[in-house]
Amino acid sequence: MKYNFDEVIDRSNNRSSKYDERVKKFGTNDVIPLWVADMDFRTAEPIIEACRKKAEEGIWGYTSRPDSYFEAVRDWEKRRKHWDVDTALMSWSLGVVPAMAAMIRIFSEPGDQVLIQTPVYSEFYDIAEGCDRIVVENQLVEKDGQWVIDFDDFEKKVKECKIFLLCNPHNPLGIVWKPEELEKMAKICIENDVLLISDEIHSDLIFHGKKHTPTGSISKEIASKIITCVSVTKTFNLAGLQASTSIFPNVEMKNAFDQFWGSMDVHRNNAFSSVAMEAAYREGEEWLEQLLEYISGNFDFIKKYCDENIPKIKPNVPDATYLVWLDCRELGMDNEELRRFMIEDAKIGLNEGYTFGRSLSGFMRLNAACPRAVLKKALKQLKEAVDKLA
Repeated sequence: MKYNFDEVIDRSNNRSSKYDERVKKFGTNDVIPLWVADMDFRTAEPIIEACRKKAEEGIWGYTSRPDSYFEAVRDWEKRRKHWDVDTALMSWSLGVVPAMAAMIRIFSEPGDQVLIQTPVYSEFYDIAEGCDRIVVENQLVEKDGQWVIDFDDFEKKVKECKIFLLCNPHNPLGIVWKPEELEKMAKICIENDVLLISDEIHSDLIFHGKKHTPTGSISKEIASKIITCVSVTKTFNLAGLQASTSIFPNVEMKNAFDQFWGSMDVHRNNAFSSVAMEAAYREGEEWLEQLLEYISGNFDFIKKYCDENIPKIKPNVPDATYLVWLDCRELGMDNEELRRFMIEDAKIGLNEGYTFGRSLSGFMRLNAACPRAVLKKALKQLKEAVDKLA
């Protein structure tokens, strides 16, 4: 079927954090919310239909997980990423971030060091520090508008760490890592007996002819030493249903993970996530292909609009995720001034770059996964606000 991503849906009364938490986040409801990574599109019809049928049953007791659930994950990874994984090494959890937090607790000790590559999704800091671990930063380096890995720094710092949290593809920079980059990082971790945990939640949101390489698909040696976290909650905008899959290198690590959650009696999907996730994996590709084309068009629109109307603000065009970075440094504002300007003058709600790492001071993150009419209105407001500065 043909999906209408131009449809503007009123989400102000559906308990959406993106809309209902505007006062908490920005101090006002009078902003267009383009912040948290949550799309403003209805999900694929097969997913809606699966949930509709489950709702009509009217009985939502304890939910079992059939073999077909993880088989759907396996088939998706094989079909779309050419990665053949064993369902016997898969575990369910509430989400990728809770899963990674659990892994930090299980496979390291308080006071151990955890390596991250900054600027990065701020939850990477939070879960490591929340587990009483010490965060070590391998800062990505910007060269001619491209972000690259400082491998000398990576190799030096990883030696002191117990775990490396990899973001593949990278959030928030939208980098699709090359196989050789992934292989080099993985081998350095293996040589130094460092556990590599690969967050691949954005691996279906890839653009411009790029291809996602699952870190565990590079070689048998690497697959035997890393844990991969996947989910289609970001892909199909199902984060509120809370479900992800972790893929382990061996049964012992899987059992340790399952025991951790089992000790809190957390081991079942809810009634709706069970059917929704399987429907997404089995029947969601038609919707996804149309989504990717639409979001790519949004990237082009943002770039063209800023180039022609707001030249002092320079957006990037990411190869992954649906998050665009606005380089606002030419406005000459510090981070707090820039935040106030976006809220009070432009009346748009964005994420501040510096919260992802100090190298993004002067940047703002814009969520492009919304109808184009919403983007047009937001960018028009931004233009008018910048024009008034002059």
